[in-house]
Amino acid sequence: MNKYYKKWFWALVLPSLLLFILVILVPFLLGIFYSFTGYKGTFFLKDRVATDNPFQAMVGLENYEKAFNNESFQHAFLYTVKFTIIAVVVINLLALILAILITNIKGLANLFKTIFFMPNLLGGLALGFIWQFIFEVIFTKFFFGKDGLVPIDFLTNMTQGPIKPLFALVILVAWQMTGYMMIIFITGLNNIPEELYEAAEIDGAGAFRKFKDITLPMLMPSITIVFFLTLANCFKLLDQNVALTNGAFNTRLLALQILKTPSDYLIPDYGQAQAQAVIFFIVIALITLLQVYFTKKKEVEM
Repeated sequence: MNKYYKKWFWALVLPSLLLFILVILVPFLLGIFYSFTGYKGTFFLKDRVATDNPFQAMVGLENYEKAFNNESFQHAFLYTVKFTIIAVVVINLLALILAILITNIKGLANLFKTIFFMPNLLGGLALGFIWQFIFEVIFTKFFFGKDGLVPIDFLTNMTQGPIKPLFALVILVAWQMTGYMMIIFITGLNNIPEELYEAAEIDGAGAFRKFKDITLPMLMPSITIVFFLTLANCFKLLDQNVALTNGAFNTRLLALQILKTPSDYLIPDYGQAQAQAVIFFIVIALITLLQVYFTKKKEVEM
């Protein structure tokens, strides 16, 4: 088998490697290059002089200065941080609770796994439009409106206003991602030796002590993965944000802000949008790497 892999290694790897270079690496490097130019989409502009040569339209760090001074970008950054903190906490707690409950269910465990995992199979745009209908019609007119079953003003028109859409997006993303993260936690829980719990019971440990001293430390590899996935996915969320509010009421997340930046100007400013994208990439990379570093330090070797 090893001889087979050595013989056909490059033949098997080359198609994927070429696809990665052409589809991801080359556009990524071009994007970084364009972030230092006066790129306007179909032409380049510097000092009000249009050109087709990008090297004649180099503006240095001007696009990055504009990005940092852009109020829409600043607001989108803070809005994304708030959303990500709330969503990561909610998703991780719900996923862990569901995983613990399902591991204690014998007969219908697989059925519940399937039910909770299914929302993850739906596309972001589809989910956004589905939940927009739920928030604006089902919640507002039937359940929580003035004439609804349980009048709760906060749960009506949740895609409108500066605060409600944030929690609406958290509900949507939690419904979508929790099942997937639950499966990861279930795998981690099933890998914890039963002997540890039996020994703890003999020593008189209660449920909370067993969870604190056995479950959490042994579950750290799964927690590392789940935190990484939820952090990265929440920070780069786009489709759901587009479908739910499309950035109305100052609800742009960073990905949508980058998408909308060119259209915010009379002459589309793709250079600044690309600078925002580079900043976006650096922020996500730093946060996720730091998170993986700190959570991995807490992992326990089995």
